[in-house]
Amino acid sequence: MLQGAFRPAYCYNLLLLIFLHVNIILFRPAEVELPLPRRDPRARHLLAVLRRRPGDTFDAGLLNGPRGKGTLIAVEPEHVRLTFVWEKPPPPAHPLTLLIGLPRPQTARDILREATALGVSALHFIRTAKGESSYARSTLWTSGAWEDCVISGAAQAFCTRLPEVTHGHTLAEALAALPAGRTRLVLDNYESTAALSQVPVPADSAVVLALGAERGWSGDERALFRQNGYSLVHLGNRVLRTETACIAAITLLKAQRGWL
Repeated sequence: MLQGAFRPAYCYNLLLLIFLHVNIILFRPAEVELPLPRRDPRARHLLAVLRRRPGDTFDAGLLNGPRGKGTLIAVEPEHVRLTFVWEKPPPPAHPLTLLIGLPRPQTARDILREATALGVSALHFIRTAKGESSYARSTLWTSGAWEDCVISGAAQAFCTRLPEVTHGHTLAEALAALPAGRTRLVLDNYESTAALSQVPVPADSAVVLALGAERGWSGDERALFRQNGYSLVHLGNRVLRTETACIAAITLLKAQRGWL
């Protein structure tokens, strides 16, 4: 589930790059009853990359809904006309929530895309004591461009599921909003004593994993985590980029829980 409404206009150049690397073409429910403009990146992808012609089919999906097959019915000067046959929705996302200290915009884009592809259910980008405050004012967030990143990740994974995404809350606000009854872990290079790979996670428990921004957590933030029942864990003695640590941690948790 995405925070806020989708933008009525698209950045077509950006979306064209996204749709050059998709395994399923995704649509909003309101779009499937309408002709698709020829300038839309999805129409360009169908005609120029997939080389579909009238009568040909392609893999399609409804955002947060079923997958199925689309058929290209007609190619007109300004539009292409499509029909769809829907099948069952994909499985729900893994019960894994990420709390991420707001990183630089390009890092955030990578995390949004790859964490979505890996199947997390929620990503909350939070303001932290050591984080760069200007990152919250990036056009990634103010223009809604982050939506393109999660759609790209879902399309790469041949899935329609989009995670819940929020940004700009404080750590205290994010911790207070999370439901109880979850395994709570926080990556920390300085005070953690246990490796994430060795921490037992109950089979029936949802998981919250917190990752700091590039400069890590402050002492007060570590104390706040401990007060809220978080265990400090690490990924070994190598210091990783935020996006690398994110992918590595998700992969470890998925392997532990049999989510692969």
